[in-house]
Amino acid sequence: MKTSDFYYELPQELIAQTPMEKRDGSRLMTLDRRTGETGHRHFYDLPSLLRPGDCLIMNDSRVLPARLLGRRLPGGGACEVLLLSDKGENVWECLVRPGRKLRAGARMTFGDGSLAAEVVREEAEGNRLIRFEYQGIFLEVLERLGKMPLPPYIKEELQDQERYQTVYSKVLGSAAAPTAGLHFTPELLKEIEAKGVRLGYVTLHVGLGTFRPVKEEDVEDHPMHSEYCTIPLETAELINRTKAGGGRVVCVGTTSCRTLESWAAEDGHMEPRSGWTNIYLYPGCRFKVMDGLVTNFHLPESTLIMLVSAFAGREAVLNAYREAVERRYRFFSFGDAMFIS
Repeated sequence: MKTSDFYYELPQELIAQTPMEKRDGSRLMTLDRRTGETGHRHFYDLPSLLRPGDCLIMNDSRVLPARLLGRRLPGGGACEVLLLSDKGENVWECLVRPGRKLRAGARMTFGDGSLAAEVVREEAEGNRLIRFEYQGIFLEVLERLGKMPLPPYIKEELQDQERYQTVYSKVLGSAAAPTAGLHFTPELLKEIEAKGVRLGYVTLHVGLGTFRPVKEEDVEDHPMHSEYCTIPLETAELINRTKAGGGRVVCVGTTSCRTLESWAAEDGHMEPRSGWTNIYLYPGCRFKVMDGLVTNFHLPESTLIMLVSAFAGREAVLNAYREAVERRYRFFSFGDAMFIS
């Protein structure tokens, strides 16, 4: 199977640059994976598409304000650091700009000077290990000085940083938002619960590898990035009860899907689990636990559109995407959504 099999034409003006005024006011395309039939609603209609006895599984990871804008020392030239992963003892693996100016030993300062940093060494892929110096709690310093690490296709500055967080986010650690969840409001979640749909949470810290393009010609040759995820006991038990009662397990976003499918037994049984996953789902893979998926529209030739195609069928998905383009849906992180059942 070729990467080019997952290409579709997308006009640049359909890439959403800002969030909708109301989170649940976005459009919602429905796709029946058995028939390929599509429908068109709004996200606030989602409760009518769920059934009593279903469960909705969401990723409660919270995005780190991981983009730091600072000055190089001495001299004061501008620099930018993007935190990727915590290596311990105040050292983080980071992306930096300008790379040629930030070699081992280079020093930087951020904000009011309350955060300083030194490049420890360069990694093989060009990333840097950077040691930070500060007073107090690093995450609190980051909340004060950092900006949201928006995807590269979003050029607009985000006015309200909470709009790149889900309303149920609580566990800091992601470099990008689990964007399918951005459409939910507290009121919509209450309406869903009132219908008899139970809510469960997993945690998967989204890495920037989610935006890494598939460069290999053959889909199977792509090296999938690893991300850390957790399934708590109460969520595992909820999924098992839902399955036993004949309900559907509906995942909100590809990250929730990847978390469950990483650790599900062959018969769909779930146990609590934590660990790193590099699960790669593309057509031909079997889904062991997920019955429905709430998801945004994804980049052409990405691992995410491959996952959706594995669940609903490549032709059905590409036909739905072509229809979404014709109907002027909004695409990607701040765009509209799909419900696949």
